Amino acid sequence: MGTTNAVVVDDPEALPAALAMVKQQFEEIDEVCSRFRPDSELSRLNRSSGSGDVALSPLLEEAVTAALQTAEMTSGLVDLTVGRLVEEAGYTVTFRDVPPDGPPLELRVRHIPGWRSLHYDPAAHTLRLPAETAIDLGASGKAWAADRAADTVAKSLGIAVAVDCGGDVAVRGLPRGGWPMRVASDVDAADGQDIVVFDGGLATSGTTARRWRRGGVELHHIIDPTTGLPAQTPWVMVTVAAATCVEANAAATAALIMGMRGLAWLGNLELPGRLVDVDGAVHYAGGWSA
Repeated sequence: MGTTNAVVVDDPEALPAALAMVKQQFEEIDEVCSRFRPDSELSRLNRSSGSGDVALSPLLEEAVTAALQTAEMTSGLVDLTVGRLVEEAGYTVTFRDVPPDGPPLELRVRHIPGWRSLHYDPAAHTLRLPAETAIDLGASGKAWAADRAADTVAKSLGIAVAVDCGGDVAVRGLPRGGWPMRVASDVDAADGQDIVVFDGGLATSGTTARRWRRGGVELHHIIDPTTGLPAQTPWVMVTVAAATCVEANAAATAALIMGMRGLAWLGNLELPGRLVDVDGAVHYAGGWSA
């Protein structure tokens, strides 16, 4: 999935089995849900836009359902129908293969189809995409994968486990003292904060890790659905804790797109959040404190 992933367990003897389970799941998810693989089920689905109902495999249906729930939770601020806009901004291959610089792009303000334009039939297990629409599961995919893998390990092995998928962390079970984690912009960053997570998920959304330049203009992968362009935001990094990693990631991305309104929004939802602005100042919401 183009990320660095990690598995932590409270029983060292169970680690090899836990790693094998998570690796197998992540490989299956990448094969089915990656928009960077032309032969993936998601790529075939996107190519079928405008041609009617398409049957979904159980795995892709699960991923699409998580993305639809994310869109509903955020009132469409985190929307899976941004696929073509992400590609137009230059994010057409796995990020490690995205050229760091390149010629100018012609980007324009426009509306996306929107998640409500998708026709999902849970009884028939089908999805219909409007013409010229491509879905991108990147906004919820890593968090969903972390939740899914952590659930599988905890239920199969009966151990406490934390699964980190590219910075989106799902925990199941509680080791003594909780799960110690560090929230920081980079592994070696000195401005991080040490916290303890007891359940659910912790997710970070940011604009610094996946950036590139086109025509001298800095671009990133988080699309504001109200403009169809990379989000203009005062935040470089938003971290949120929630009952699941999917919910935490949805809230973090929505708060980032909202800008300053994200502070009050997280507070109203009572979701603990840590937001870092472009000047490096740290802001807190929803009960998170220094």
